[in-house]
Amino acid sequence: MDILWILWTIPAVIAVEETLMDSTTATAELGWTVYPVSGSSDNSWEEVSGYDENMNTIRTYQVCNVFDNNQNNWVRTKYIRRRGAQRIHVEMKFSVRDCSSIPNVPGSCKETFNLYYYESDTDVATRTAPPWMENPWIKVDTIAADESFSQVDLGGRVMKINTEVRSFGPVSRHGFYLAFQDYGGCMSLIAVRVFYRKCPRVITNGALFQETLSGAESTSLVAARGVCIPNAEEVDVPIKLYCNGDGEWMVPIGRCMCKAGNEPVENGTVCRACPSGFFKPVQGDDPCLQCPINSRTTSEGAINCICRNGYYRTDSDPLMMPCTTVPSAPQSVISSVNETSVMLEWTPPRDSGGREDVVFNIICKSCGGGRGGCTRCGDNVQFLPRQLGLTDSCVYISELLAHTQYTFEVQAVNGVSDQSPYSPQYASVNITTNQAAPSTVSIMHQVSRSVDSITLTWSQPDQPNGVILDYELQFYEKDQSEYNSTTIRSQTNTVVTRGLKPGSIYVFQVRARTVAGFGRYSGKMYFQTMTVEEYNTSIQEKLPLIIGSAAAGLVFLIAVVVIVIVCNRRGFDRADSEYTDKLQHYTSGHMTPGMKIYIDPFTYEDPNEAVREFAKEIDISCVKIEQVIGAGEFGEVCSGNLKLPGKREMFVAIKTLKSGYTEKQRRDFLSEASIMGQFDHPNVIHLEGVVTKSSPVMIITEFMENGSLDSFLRQNDGQFTVIQLVGMLRGIASGMKYLAGMNYVHRDLAARNILVNSNLVCKVSDFGLSRFLEDDTSDPTYTSALGGKIPIRWTAPEAIQYRKFTSASDVWSYGIVMWEVMSYGERPYWDMTNQDVINAIEQDYRLPPPMDCPSALHQLMLDCWQKDRNNRPKFSQIVNNLDKMIRNPNTLKAMTPLSSGVHLPLLDRSIPDFSSFSTVDEWLDAIKMGQYKDSFASADFSTFDVVSQMTMEDILRVGVTLAGHQKKILNSVQMMRAQMNQIQSVEV
Repeated sequence: MDILWILWTIPAVIAVEETLMDSTTATAELGWTVYPVSGSSDNSWEEVSGYDENMNTIRTYQVCNVFDNNQNNWVRTKYIRRRGAQRIHVEMKFSVRDCSSIPNVPGSCKETFNLYYYESDTDVATRTAPPWMENPWIKVDTIAADESFSQVDLGGRVMKINTEVRSFGPVSRHGFYLAFQDYGGCMSLIAVRVFYRKCPRVITNGALFQETLSGAESTSLVAARGVCIPNAEEVDVPIKLYCNGDGEWMVPIGRCMCKAGNEPVENGTVCRACPSGFFKPVQGDDPCLQCPINSRTTSEGAINCICRNGYYRTDSDPLMMPCTTVPSAPQSVISSVNETSVMLEWTPPRDSGGREDVVFNIICKSCGGGRGGCTRCGDNVQFLPRQLGLTDSCVYISELLAHTQYTFEVQAVNGVSDQSPYSPQYASVNITTNQAAPSTVSIMHQVSRSVDSITLTWSQPDQPNGVILDYELQFYEKDQSEYNSTTIRSQTNTVVTRGLKPGSIYVFQVRARTVAGFGRYSGKMYFQTMTVEEYNTSIQEKLPLIIGSAAAGLVFLIAVVVIVIVCNRRGFDRADSEYTDKLQHYTSGHMTPGMKIYIDPFTYEDPNEAVREFAKEIDISCVKIEQVIGAGEFGEVCSGNLKLPGKREMFVAIKTLKSGYTEKQRRDFLSEASIMGQFDHPNVIHLEGVVTKSSPVMIITEFMENGSLDSFLRQNDGQFTVIQLVGMLRGIASGMKYLAGMNYVHRDLAARNILVNSNLVCKVSDFGLSRFLEDDTSDPTYTSALGGKIPIRWTAPEAIQYRKFTSASDVWSYGIVMWEVMSYGERPYWDMTNQDVINAIEQDYRLPPPMDCPSALHQLMLDCWQKDRNNRPKFSQIVNNLDKMIRNPNTLKAMTPLSSGVHLPLLDRSIPDFSSFSTVDEWLDAIKMGQYKDSFASADFSTFDVVSQMTMEDILRVGVTLAGHQKKILNSVQMMRAQMNQIQSVEV
């Protein structure tokens, strides 16, 4: 089937025949040699004048002697030069008398004759040589007539002319003779034409094939190489046609197609450049396409159409798609205020810019009326379903401040908005929130307890919505009805509840009051008083101090009395020593109204109490493990489902504690849950709960579909826009701002400890280094030459040298995370050792900007890497900076130039120093790009001075099409340029 199709595609071109001899064109006697010699015998061939079928006068040879036996009559042509042909064709026209029509004919009468040939490099034949016999003559065939003549009329015989063609080969000498042997017939040799065949010049499959001689055998196929016609290029190689023995082309192999920007015309024999206003993006047989709407070409032969001013196309838009523009502003924004929340609705823009991917962003500004004007709303404001990328034309905004004026800008953006130099079109609306009660108090903490009292404290509501006048605490025994509850009013956020029953569990709720009234009660919290046995045990722990002091005399006796008095004074209030650290931490001077303060679970004497307080216990029957997805420090990490009573089933991540654990391992494992359970922020991993009463022990968190940020970026290298990357960085900074506000220091902020969900939301996770930095040399990531478990490449200098971990050291780590994100997950400082990294930072070297990193982002990284931690920005400032970049994408278009100043950014140690090579070829081999040597040389990039000035356009022009190779060469060129600049500055 394929062969039939291939043959069908070859143009129907008649084979070319080149004549070597034609007896009909002779104007005089042919003068062929006969044997026996004419005149010496009546049996010989005789040259006579005759007529062909068209009654044209011709010279013929005839013989007719059928009555004698053993006839052997030969006639030989003159010398015929073969002119390079390997196979010769002979066309013979002749007539033969029917033996049966001759009276009294003997049985030796023949109606056939023989055809012979003899090769020679020169005309050497004589009347006697070569001998008149089959050897050395080579017989071609015995020729028989299809029709013979026998009728005779008054005008003479009626001839019937036969035409036969025979071929022979291979012939290799310069020429040859033909001979015709009669051995007893009555015949006339009317015409002889000798020729050879060749395949003609032809254009097929986009290639030109020259005339080609046929092969030596009838079955021979002679291969001919084709050459692509102008403006065409090879698709499959080699491009061949085969010429058969009959001078016909067949069996095409390979083909050429018109290049991009050219179309086939004149039946595919010409590739013509696309005219102005037309384009063709790829090679092929398709015609040129007209430029889509709002685009144009700048010259003939265009491979794409560029957008007109004010119109754009995204990288994912097909080239046939019309160029589009930004949408107009949304219409008719309507607001509906309800206390401290508002519903915004609007009508889509009148003009979508020609696209269907219009979404909406909400910009919230708080306008307090002061001299500062309007400022960007804080992270506490909630948007439902979200703030950015809304597909519906409505949004619900809550957690606003009471009695506050707000301005909301509803932006319309589409896929090309980030390419426009102008800010998105928007419609705005001004609202003022109403008076509202305070929000709910989120959590209470137990400060101390005794057999008849519990001391509790709590943080101010996130949204006080005014001045908190007081708090109302409600409590009752767990087994009693809520209607039997007791309430206590307090103007502070700390209350001592007295008169409780020993060893009883009480339910506590608290709410705040402003002039607008009470807010809602907090969730129910359970705390238990001490039993009498627990109290006696605490007293007995102090008895050794009393007994040991008795032998010291009266002075010590008085001391014992004092101790007893102190103990009695504290009575059933129990010593608060185990809570002292927590209370000091919680009520320190750092606390501001509305702020939650992180409580270190390791300050609890019983770590299990911290787990009970901060993490919800989940029954193991609600958890279903589906598959193992990784391994952690303490056991396996799994994915599965969580189905809590009254709630929908959800997909979760499950950390398990391996069997055979020690009590210390169990405590360390659950400490992460005690930490995580205190956090509630969209950019911090959310704890669903723990399983501690069954085996295995589990920590259950929300599931992040895309896994860790570093591996996710490496798997999607180059797939995101700068705005998307900045959005990821903004989420991480927002989460760290929240943690810093709680006085929490992460200590291990890195891309590997950031998780990404299916919506590209990044969340801070992995709180394993937050407390202890134990010696562990098993992981080079956390090994320091100074000892201890520290992630050197991500850690600030003061934390490495002095173990001084603060939010400022987390800011340093955040700068490294920024570099990881913009380099799509490259390892910071590449293959340098940890000690090399420490030394380089000490010498004020900093990481260079990743490829295509905007200068504004790299400058923010350098700010995070200030040696003096007091000069580093706060996370709140980082969030504000990133917000400005997102609002004004133009700030992200400027790329970072390589500096030639004193503090040269740290160079990529994986790229060799160009000065160690004598030629560009050696340098290309060293960076494993040696396959481009010829391309560099042909484009005149043959010296380091020229190579150091190469741009991405130059790299493309050289023919480097693979993205990875482009990146490698561009980084190497940038490093070469930086090294040259440094050498020049030193010389100056």
